[in-house]
This record gives sequence, structure tokens and C-alpha cells, in this order.
Amino acid sequence: MQGQSCMLEAPRVVTIRQGARNINRSVQIMNVASVPSTESGSNTKSYVRVGVLGASGYTGSEIVRLLALHPIFQVTLMTADRKAGQSLSSVFPHLLAQELPDLIAINDADFSKVDGVFCCLPHGTTQEIIAALPTNLKVVDLSADFRLRDVNEYEEWYHGPHRAPHLQKEAVYGLTELRRDKIQSARLVANPGCYPTSVQLPLVPLLENQLIEKDGIIIDAKSGVSGAGRSAKEANLYTEIAEGLHSYGVTNHRHVPEIEQGLTEAAGSKVTVSFTPHLIPMSRGMQSTIYVQMKSGITVDDLHWHLSDRYKNEEFVRILPKGAVPHTHHVRGSNYCFVSVFKDRIPGRAIILSVIDNLVKGASGQALQNFNLMVGVKEDCGLLQQPLFP
Repeated sequence: MQGQSCMLEAPRVVTIRQGARNINRSVQIMNVASVPSTESGSNTKSYVRVGVLGASGYTGSEIVRLLALHPIFQVTLMTADRKAGQSLSSVFPHLLAQELPDLIAINDADFSKVDGVFCCLPHGTTQEIIAALPTNLKVVDLSADFRLRDVNEYEEWYHGPHRAPHLQKEAVYGLTELRRDKIQSARLVANPGCYPTSVQLPLVPLLENQLIEKDGIIIDAKSGVSGAGRSAKEANLYTEIAEGLHSYGVTNHRHVPEIEQGLTEAAGSKVTVSFTPHLIPMSRGMQSTIYVQMKSGITVDDLHWHLSDRYKNEEFVRILPKGAVPHTHHVRGSNYCFVSVFKDRIPGRAIILSVIDNLVKGASGQALQNFNLMVGVKEDCGLLQQPLFP
């Protein structure tokens, strides 16, 4: 798949301006509203103008990193209230080579100059901001604010009322491989959480096809420290994290209702899981080890075959050969999810291993995958970087 263009249909040559340079690329842009030309007096569509709200956080900077290789999307707006007036390279020196606008406060943002936004703000702050955006904008929200369809459930788990319930009805849950058709026509996509992504990709097809029991699902999940965000917290200091491992959010992690919402829909009746996350002293990466009871007469070979068949045409979800164990190192820096299935020593049970990079497939990479679909370019555009190893 490497080296493929982002074309969906017949190409046309457009000029994309990068600083003082013009680069001609053959691309096909579909369903993008009011994309202005970079050339005076012309109404030719040239590129899709993208805003990143909350660019000084890990998911925001990861969006910017991924967009550096995107031939169609150009970052024209970045907000970060506490870093307003600074360059992004002063906050993230690894992005020095990119030519980017300076960070500004969100209240100073001119949204008439963008065609879509990635919203990378903390949960609880996003609803009113998105509600105030122009309705012609495509929006991918990386917070949890629009993931739960039941606003009462949101209030229960996030300890505050939902401030844009009218938008909740419009929001499409963006687990790309399982919601592709709805995402393509969406204006607002709720990007899934990292743990729910790693859990639902293997379990939803198995529940939909009644290959596993809906009861007794146990999820033992582990994440790198970047999943906790970039804000200074005592619990995330080096001496608190290094050379050890600990559980957190035991019985009350906020990703539980999101996981159960997706699995319940797949099973057709209420699913309750046992979910325990752990923090690992690494910067990025995530593994979910999932224990399931198979339906009577179903074998591990059946699970492996069905998952392989379900994802055989998917670029980013790979079912490994029997006996292969996925490592978080194997997906580091990439948008891939690697899955393996093993027979448990307990009769009738199976063990499923699912690994992702929590900042890419678990956040910014999947957000870009969704935005590609929303504006009508190839889904894998800008995302075919191979994992970084060692």
C-alpha cells in the first residue's frame, strides 16, 4: 500500500503552497465545501484548510506530525490558550522543520479560514466550543464529550451535565473500520478512546456473529504514560512511574461505558465487562489482553478465521498468524492494530491480544483516518508510515 496516492477517482493537478514553495500533486478532492484557491482571481480548489484546537497537547501535536506527510490537508490554524503567541516548535521542538502558523487563543481564531477542525481539547471543555463553530465545518472531536449517546450516562461518568445535547444526536462514533459508511456522511465525528479502540476492534465482530458469550468478558489493559496527557501531575512524575507498574481507575475508568456501549450494540443486549487499566513506564503504546468464553461448539480456530475474514481488506487492522504474539513495539508510531487469538488453558475460553499506539490508532491517527473519509479522500492518506522499530 505504500506510495499510493490519495485519489478516489480521476486525478487533477492542484498546487499546494508550503511556505514559499509550490508543490504540484495529482489529487482528487470530493465533498469539500468552499475551499478557496491560493491564486488570486481563481476559484480552483487547492487544498483543505485544517485547524487544530489544543495543538499544545500530545494528541494535537501528533495530528500536526501526521499532517506533515498529507498531500491535501494543510494546517492553517492552531490554538493553545496558554501558549498563545508562541510557535509550535517552541513547544514541540521535534516539529521545527514544518512551516506552521503561530499558536493563538481560541477566542482569536477566525474559523471562516478553515474547512475543518480537529478538536484536541480536554473533555468537558469541548461541547460549547464545537456548538459555537460554523455549521459548515467538518469536525473530529478527540475528547470524550460526544462518544456516549446517552447524555445522562455522560453526566454520571464525567460528573457534569452535557452542554450540547442537540449535537450529541448528530455525532457519529468514529471507530473507522466498523462505522465507515456513517463517518463518510458525518459533519461531527466523536473519535473513540484508546482503550475502546483496542477492545472493540476484535470483540465487536465476534459478538455480532455470536461466536463468544456476552458475559464474563475480562479486559486487562496497559497503556504508556502519554495516555494521561501532557499536563503536570504528581502521579506522572518519573519517580512515580519508572521501574514499576500500577493499576488505576479500578472499577470506574471512564472508558468503561464507551466499551460497553459498543459491545452492547454488537451483542444486541446489555454487556457488562470487567475492565482494569494499568500504567506502564513507557511513553506510548497499549495492549489489551482480553479473556472471553466461546459459544458452545466454537473453537479458537473459528475466532481466528472470522477475524481474519472480517479484516482481510483492511489496511490498519491485521490479524496475526496463529501463535504470533503482538508487541507494542510492533505498532509504535503507526496507525496499525495487531491482533492475535490464543486458546486458554480453561476449556471453552480464549485469550485475545490487541496492541495499538495509543497516540495514533488510539487517537490522532484514527482522527485523520476519519477526516479523510469525511472530506472524500482515500482513508489511508497520510497514514501509511510503517511502525518505528527499534
